Amino acid sequence: MVNISGFLLSYLKYGDNHAVLHCFTSENGYQSFFAKGIYSAKSKKKPYLFPLNLLNITISNSKVKTNVKSISNIELISGFSEMMGVKSSSPLFFVAEFLNNVLREEQKNPELFDAILKLQNEIFQNNITSYASFLFHFLIISGVSPLLKKGAYLNPETGIFGDEISHHLFDEQTSAIWKKFLTEDIYQIQLKRTDRNLFVDSLMVYFTYHFSEFRVPKSLEILRQVYE
Repeated sequence: MVNISGFLLSYLKYGDNHAVLHCFTSENGYQSFFAKGIYSAKSKKKPYLFPLNLLNITISNSKVKTNVKSISNIELISGFSEMMGVKSSSPLFFVAEFLNNVLREEQKNPELFDAILKLQNEIFQNNITSYASFLFHFLIISGVSPLLKKGAYLNPETGIFGDEISHHLFDEQTSAIWKKFLTEDIYQIQLKRTDRNLFVDSLMVYFTYHFSEFRVPKSLEILRQVYE
């Protein structure tokens, strides 16, 4: 038996009673697992299927090589509940969708795993800007965060501040927010709704330039509507 801890990013129901789980694990990075019978009437594990829940997954040692390992047991380490309100849960769905898109090829990354754990703790504390802070932290971990310069406008393609605006979303106001995140404790920064929306929109543009085949999560629109 092998025990693996991982954050649930997404899942797909398979048949009537089963599911395929996509997780980011501390041991092996992005992995997929087959959860047999998790939807059955006798199962008490279905509530575990909530985005960014940290799970302890037990799999059997097998000589058969497959990309989807079968789960023999699953337990909740820490996480959220499907009973959460829409306003509280929408950032979780957004971040989980974002990570599920960008981590498909990600190997073991302890710094990123700890960053997701930090985000989970911030969400527990009702930090409503935490999902935006995490996206910025992800840039730092990935080594593509901007270089701090004296210019007033951030160029999202080069990641350098300059004296001329290069993208309409990166005006002086939004560029100043980026500088704030480069110089302060990112989880202590609180943004008003309008500034938070502008910052997240600019982050999506930045990710598009620096991550190949990046797709803006569909849940962003739902998140935006919830906080209107």
